[in-house]
Amino acid sequence: MNSLPVRIGDCVRFRKTVSESDVYLFAGITGDLAPNHVDEETMRRSVYGRRIAHGALVVGFMSTCSTRMIERAPPLPDATPVSLGYDRIRFLAPVFIGDTLELTYRIVALEPERRRSRARIEVTNQAGTLVAVAEHILKWVDDPAPAPEREGGEEVREASSSARGGEVG
Repeated sequence: MNSLPVRIGDCVRFRKTVSESDVYLFAGITGDLAPNHVDEETMRRSVYGRRIAHGALVVGFMSTCSTRMIERAPPLPDATPVSLGYDRIRFLAPVFIGDTLELTYRIVALEPERRRSRARIEVTNQAGTLVAVAEHILKWVDDPAPAPEREGGEEVREASSSARGGEVG
């Protein structure tokens, strides 16, 4: 039986036009000021003919998809969903400033015993060209059990002997 709030085939999409400000803000935050991303003159003479967006920025858009999948799934009362990581990330074609990307995040495998799901992520541009792919692992981490409560709503706390000055009893 599947104890996860997602099913194989569940899918979310995210669409975003990559702006110049996206690229410059990302460059500033990360410190990646490589000419590929910020030097129009250098890139005009390159095989690409213009600046390209950071691959890690595209991975950030992938993270948006995993968040959207979490938001649409019913919450588990005893677990917090977190990203366990990305596998097999590949950048297949350049992403240029001004490109409109569509990301598709689809659940392709479940591991209920490990409380994990795997998703396939595909990123296409406005021409339908596949520009990036990845796999994502989502894990539902067990939350700690709530502390027992006393009458009146106060928490019950057991004091250790060291917290009571070494006294017993």
